[in-house]
Amino acid sequence: MMDQPNPIAFPDDPSQPNSLRRTIVAYTSMVVGAVVLFWLIDSAGSYLTAPATTIAPVSSAIEPSSGKPNALVHVLVALIAVLVVGRSLAMLFRLVGQPPVIGEVVGGIILGPSVLGQIWPEAATVVLPPSVAPYLGVISQLGVILYMFLVGLELNPGLLRGKAQATVTIAHASIAVPFLLGSVLALVLYPRLSSADVPFTSFALFMGIATSVTAFPVLARILSDRRMQRTSLGVLALGCAAMGDATAWCLLAFVVGIAQARVDGAFLVLGLTAAYIAVMILIVRPVATRILGRFDEDRLTPGVVGGVFAALLLSALTTELIGIHAIFGAFLLGAIIPHDGAVARAFTRKLEDLVTVLLLPAFFAFTGMRTQIGLVSGSSQWLLCALILLVATAGKFGGTLAAARFTGLGWRKSAGLGVLMNTRGLMELIVLNVGLDLKIISPALFAMLVLMALITTIATTPILRLLTPQPTDAVYADWVMPLTAK
Repeated sequence: MMDQPNPIAFPDDPSQPNSLRRTIVAYTSMVVGAVVLFWLIDSAGSYLTAPATTIAPVSSAIEPSSGKPNALVHVLVALIAVLVVGRSLAMLFRLVGQPPVIGEVVGGIILGPSVLGQIWPEAATVVLPPSVAPYLGVISQLGVILYMFLVGLELNPGLLRGKAQATVTIAHASIAVPFLLGSVLALVLYPRLSSADVPFTSFALFMGIATSVTAFPVLARILSDRRMQRTSLGVLALGCAAMGDATAWCLLAFVVGIAQARVDGAFLVLGLTAAYIAVMILIVRPVATRILGRFDEDRLTPGVVGGVFAALLLSALTTELIGIHAIFGAFLLGAIIPHDGAVARAFTRKLEDLVTVLLLPAFFAFTGMRTQIGLVSGSSQWLLCALILLVATAGKFGGTLAAARFTGLGWRKSAGLGVLMNTRGLMELIVLNVGLDLKIISPALFAMLVLMALITTIATTPILRLLTPQPTDAVYADWVMPLTAK
């Protein structure tokens, strides 16, 4: 019988009486330091000037083809094209050990103006004509709302049990460090890629978010493919990613509130957001747990399913009316439903294929139509693109590595965790589309950030292979045994 692995010595181990105090001091110092440093960055950025050109939304020149009898035909052709191309590329990427979502994202870019529009413009106008963008936009928004609901359902608070201090420290360090570096990067990018009508504060906050996101679902898929989802490293990575995503969405809500209401009304938006979160957690969650706990998967009537969908749409509508994005409300409702309950299992099982196979490809196509890689021209802009990639990777990897070492992990596991947390994928694309819709970032910067999201996600699996042993390697039993093993 294989020997049980040695437990990881986290600072919250009861056998270490001074570790809790040390963790609290370090965590408080990190948060206060991050706030002070961002204030200094924002003060420095207030002296910068951006070009006077207004950032126009990519879809501003697109007119809906309402009243035209072929509008439905165009939408159906577009969906068929993105499904066929996306699934084909997904299978190819899976064969080389990459997450299938990368193939679907690449498929959307190929069908857009960056590739097909340059190689064969006539075909591009048939497959993805500009008139189809408003319809794809609505379908993609619905797909993302349902997707974020599923992401919320997958959040497992049990992953944090017994190692909460380490998880909180690592998760928030992996947010704070890249957030600050992204804000510093904004000092370089703002005069070159922004506009005078975009306040530096909004731009710097958004760049901080864009460089600090982790793709929780893609990370879970990578761990599953590597059979690492129940290893000590995998469980810790999932816990950190879950907490990091929740924090990132709160920060995104803050940025959206500032961007839409400007600074004078941002605190009202933040206050309403905080009140809504409190109501959902303190009132709605206990009621939902009590009511939904009465049902099993075989007793979910159409009335129950309809009630959950109504609550989902109402939550999304509420956060949209508050001034933050509808996806935040969808994510929050999913997070308060017990992840191991019958309702969560049933909705995940029934919705997952519909959302990931049919609706999300519309989002990838919509993103592909907005991604114009041709806007990144000249050596100076490609150098800026490389700088974005470097800063995003250094911040996410470095912040995670330092915090993991602080909590007691070895160098190899800390590096592996840093690589995993650098996965961005679909979550990054959702954030970027929000920024483009709000006109915080320009189409050129949007294209650069999309490339950064693709490269960081593609790099995860091969680098992870170098850092982590194969699951069958008995020498590294502590990598493959469950963290909860006794």
